[in-house]
Amino acid sequence: MQNEEIIKRINQLLIEEIEIDEAQISPAADLKKDLGIDSLDFVDLFVIIENNFGFKMKAEEMSDIKKLDDFYTYVIRRVHSN
Repeated sequence: MQNEEIIKRINQLLIEEIEIDEAQISPAADLKKDLGIDSLDFVDLFVIIENNFGFKMKAEEMSDIKKLDDFYTYVIRRVHSN
């Protein structure tokens, strides 16, 4: 799967599953401040990503992820390492 496909899929999941407004989605968006993703949303997001990309996410790996671009990079790295 190409990086662009992964990013597009993540964006679609954010819109459909977490109900983020498409206009808010940009690589520089802060997950908490700009997108309003709270701790319950993160749990949902973990499950959604695991089900769609086939790897287990670890909470401790997410501690440095603040921006949507960081999240893209994390998922891309994990997809390509499997």
